[in-house]
Amino acid sequence: MRILYILIGLSALTITSCKHDKHEKHEETKFAVTTPLVKDTLIYHEYVGQIHSIQHVELEALEKGYLQNVYVDEGQPVQKGQLMFQIMPVIYNAEVEKAMAERSFAEIEYQNTKSLADSNIVSKNELALSKATLSKAEAELALAKAHLSFTEIRAPFNGLVGRFRDVRLGSLIDEGDLLTTLSDNSKMWVYFNVPEAEYLSYITKLRSDSLLHVKLQLANGALFDEIGVVETIEADFNNETGNIAFRATFVNADRILRNGQTGNVLVPRPLTNATLIPQKATFEILDKKFVFVVDDKGIVRSREIEVGAELTHLYVVKSGLTPKDKILLEGLRKVNDGEAVATKMVRPESVLSHLELYTE
Repeated sequence: MRILYILIGLSALTITSCKHDKHEKHEETKFAVTTPLVKDTLIYHEYVGQIHSIQHVELEALEKGYLQNVYVDEGQPVQKGQLMFQIMPVIYNAEVEKAMAERSFAEIEYQNTKSLADSNIVSKNELALSKATLSKAEAELALAKAHLSFTEIRAPFNGLVGRFRDVRLGSLIDEGDLLTTLSDNSKMWVYFNVPEAEYLSYITKLRSDSLLHVKLQLANGALFDEIGVVETIEADFNNETGNIAFRATFVNADRILRNGQTGNVLVPRPLTNATLIPQKATFEILDKKFVFVVDDKGIVRSREIEVGAELTHLYVVKSGLTPKDKILLEGLRKVNDGEAVATKMVRPESVLSHLELYTE
């Protein structure tokens, strides 16, 4: 009986010791807290953009005939006036020669009639009729030469050749058949739709600064190197969507952008005295954002906040916090509402210095 009593006593002593160690360990844990940072910053409104070449045309055949030569390839850069396609010109050459012969005949007739008119052998009316016949022959020659020139399809401007549309050597081409497209990608137009309320904010800036500079985020998430300028706004709102189209122009010196691409247009909006907190200091319950606020006694209380905008790793708080509130920065899953914790203060500038932030 005495031995059993000693063992029970030792066991009780061990349990008491473990609880004491655990309590001391909890007391030694200090949670990092910080305060919101009030700072001027920029947020970017994001809009889906459609990218178009400043010139994008369809090249069609102006004459019927067999395709004799193709001098370019798909995706190839061409210069203005460069020969791209040749339709077999045999018939059109013959028509030019025939028109030249008829013009020569009419000119001889006119010269003979003029000599006779100068000698008063024929009337001035016959001379006028001969002159009209010559003019008609000259017009028919010019028309024949125009038809012959239409057998050569040349580039109307510097650009990139598009995809061929069933164009093969020896193909019978009809008048109006689409051969390919040509795009001038030296500059690109990016169209994006803006809601009416946001349009009113932008139009005020456009009137004061005359220019609205924007960025372009490409499909892979990277930002395009050049800054775009909003140069024009469509005349009418879309009654179905309530949006209006803006057009931004981007210089495309490296020809990275192509007609038909998509991207996101980022329009800057400055914020004065914005209340900023790290995203990692928040948690979510039923689509609502919360933070843990620590009072002067070290008591943790959850508080709902309203997020006005989202930056990279940061939230702009619209309501729910003041600049003096201390919020829990880490260990959010280790504490409970109403629990007392030991804290260590971390300056907000130190916390946000490692986060991406646009400032002015």
